[in-house]
Amino acid sequence: MGGKGGDNHSEVTDFILVGFRVCPELHSLLFLLFLIVYGMVLLWNLSMTDIIVIDPRLNTPKYFFLGNLLIIDLSYFTVIVPKAVVNILSHKKTISFEGCVTQLFLYAFFMVTEASVLAAMAYDRFIAICNPLLYTVRMSRSLCIQLVAASYLCGWVSSILQISITFSMSFCASRVIDHFYCDSNPVEKISCSNIFMNKMVSFSLTVLIILPTIVVIVVCYMYIVSVVLKMHSSEGRKRGFSTCSYHLGIISLL
Repeated sequence: MGGKGGDNHSEVTDFILVGFRVCPELHSLLFLLFLIVYGMVLLWNLSMTDIIVIDPRLNTPKYFFLGNLLIIDLSYFTVIVPKAVVNILSHKKTISFEGCVTQLFLYAFFMVTEASVLAAMAYDRFIAICNPLLYTVRMSRSLCIQLVAASYLCGWVSSILQISITFSMSFCASRVIDHFYCDSNPVEKISCSNIFMNKMVSFSLTVLIILPTIVVIVVCYMYIVSVVLKMHSSEGRKRGFSTCSYHLGIISLL
């Protein structure tokens, strides 16, 4: 099973996910809640993606980004929820070393990719509202594909760096992860290595990847709000804000 004192990560075969600290009587309720939420997310995202693919009227940059966002959203739910649901009713609550690496990689990949796609969507809405006459020229199909590809690349690079530094540590104190999935912070807490480099890598990734996406989203929406509020008709203002409502909702939730 787990490594003994002084063993490094190569001798750890699995981890134990503590999960939710609730009384056993609530495990069935928690299991049902997770199952319902995941089922709703699965049904909603697949249905919306199917509609976007089938309906030719939705072949626009806005729905191209939205379709990718739905797939990414469903993917990182799938990375976490099924294993969490199984562990709720399981006495063992273990995850293999390889499974933990894979889960952290995919979770970091999809989260960073989603943030980058949200920034691309903010830019799309900025062009649509602030420069509507140039929208079809600026938001070409090739640019949309490039923005999404760049988002996936950012996610891949950041997740590779994250798991490389996280699982280069030694785990000689404990195998028990105080969480319901493998995340970098809980994993770092059970390491007996110096995690200064881990923190520096996480900080660098935040500054180089996450912070710019936040800046793009905030700046774009500052211009959008400014333009919409200057519209003379209430109908125009209402339509302007309604085009961004779903995107703003996703950003708030994230």
